Amino acid sequence: MSVFVRFGLDTYSLAAQNWTAWQHLDFAAKWNLNVVHFSERRFLGSLDRGHLTKVRARADALGIDLEIGMRSICPTSRSFDHAAGSPEAQIGHAIAAARILRSPILRAFVGSSDDRDGGIERHIDETVNVLRRVRTRVMDAGVKLAIENHAGDLQARELKTLVETAGPEFVGVCLDSGNPTWALEDPHLTLETLAPYVLTSHIRDSAVWRTPDGIAVRWTRMGEGNVGIADYIAEYVRRCPGKAVSLEVIVTAQPRLFNYAAPGLWSRYRDQPAWEFARFLALADKGTPVLEPPTDPAEDPATTNLANVEASIGWMRSLLASL
Repeated sequence: MSVFVRFGLDTYSLAAQNWTAWQHLDFAAKWNLNVVHFSERRFLGSLDRGHLTKVRARADALGIDLEIGMRSICPTSRSFDHAAGSPEAQIGHAIAAARILRSPILRAFVGSSDDRDGGIERHIDETVNVLRRVRTRVMDAGVKLAIENHAGDLQARELKTLVETAGPEFVGVCLDSGNPTWALEDPHLTLETLAPYVLTSHIRDSAVWRTPDGIAVRWTRMGEGNVGIADYIAEYVRRCPGKAVSLEVIVTAQPRLFNYAAPGLWSRYRDQPAWEFARFLALADKGTPVLEPPTDPAEDPATTNLANVEASIGWMRSLLASL
């Protein structure tokens, strides 16, 4: 490999395995990965100091860097868990865990595409307010918050605005390559817009194509999509040197459909410039259908999940060796 790349895996990729933190670390060591990205608390198992200290020690023994994350920090989002406490309290607990684990970033997100109903702007404003209230605590901890473009919630220009308004000195981006396709956005445009703010990544392949009713989107194994993921990764490595290239493998059986001729769809994307949508449409025009191959109904979902992840790691290793 001519360029050293910090190659990692988001533990969400292996959610079907129901593994402990130790099993995730051992899997990463088996595949010679550099980074394990615990994107949600549930994959760590506990935020107890004693437990986290043992996780860090195990990662040190294996030579693995750790990154951690949490879920929504926007109290007006449908994704926010009010039962877990205020956004500030949740961020505080996660920052304490990040310091123990020596994670330089804390991944979080606003919400999902459902939050675009009625306008995403109020959720962006509320998230910025939360971030401003925790600024001192975050900076004193020496951690940066990495806000993900998550499940179709934010388009790239919107996330850029959020970061710049909150303060890029302590807020950056967890760049997901699959989620732009759920936000009517070309992933390459997302990378172009957000590269200066990237702190870490979730890398996933996608297929996009035209249908009689609009545009279809599917997430695939790495190398099985049609959005030019190899070129995307090469550009990411060039524009975001030293930042982790962490797979988040999600393979969807059925495509998500976007009928862009339906007026109701555009109530969610009122401010998207025509030129941005034109790039997404051009991507779909070039694409051909990529359907999931038939699977044995008797096969355990965990077995399929593991096969998808291992195949994607193998593909990625071959690609990175060519950079």
